[in-house]
Amino acid sequence: MKKATPFETWLVCFIICIPAIYTATIYPSLPDTIPIHFDMSGNPNGYAGKASLIFIVLLMAAVSIGLYLLIKNLSKIDPKKAATQSPEVYHKIALVLVVFLCAITLIIIYATANRSFNINKLLLPIMGLLFAVLGNYMHSIKPNYFVGFRTPWTLENEDNWRKTHQLMGKIWVPGGILITIGTLLLPFAAAFIFMMSVTALMVVIPGVFSYRYFKKHQHDNNSL
Repeated sequence: MKKATPFETWLVCFIICIPAIYTATIYPSLPDTIPIHFDMSGNPNGYAGKASLIFIVLLMAAVSIGLYLLIKNLSKIDPKKAATQSPEVYHKIALVLVVFLCAITLIIIYATANRSFNINKLLLPIMGLLFAVLGNYMHSIKPNYFVGFRTPWTLENEDNWRKTHQLMGKIWVPGGILITIGTLLLPFAAAFIFMMSVTALMVVIPGVFSYRYFKKHQHDNNSL
């Protein structure tokens, strides 16, 4: 697999460190007790000492590093070895996930420092953006056991994988944009239901397509 350039490595390290830098700048001004849990309306309903924020930031950084290294090294651990065919795609997906987790962490930090801020108003739109961005890469993902829409039918047949992921790209990009716009405009309760409904369709439709593609071609093969 293509190795990361020094610029990419430093960029990823910087993005992962942004929440820690932000935390360090506001930590002295934080109250001794901060909100660490929020209800469905985005209001804080759980509190802890401000030192717990450091743990949250470090945990999210560890998750970011783990995901980045996992996706970057798919060619070494994936039995299908297909990740070596399009390394630039996995580089981009790894970077997208690092940026996404950084954004989530920054929102959490900001919410702990500003109790009047409704954390849910940004979390759901960001999820929509993530779907839209990932959908843009779906058609380029090769069969593997870690990234993509992994069903018994896509993993066993490369044509099934390719057709299913092409469909996912066509669904996830507009679906993600729809989630982003809808969740920004709707009250949180309705926005959450809206997001879950659209997400369910984004998952169920490719799943049904994958199975129907399998059955159709299984029938064709049996008729030969």
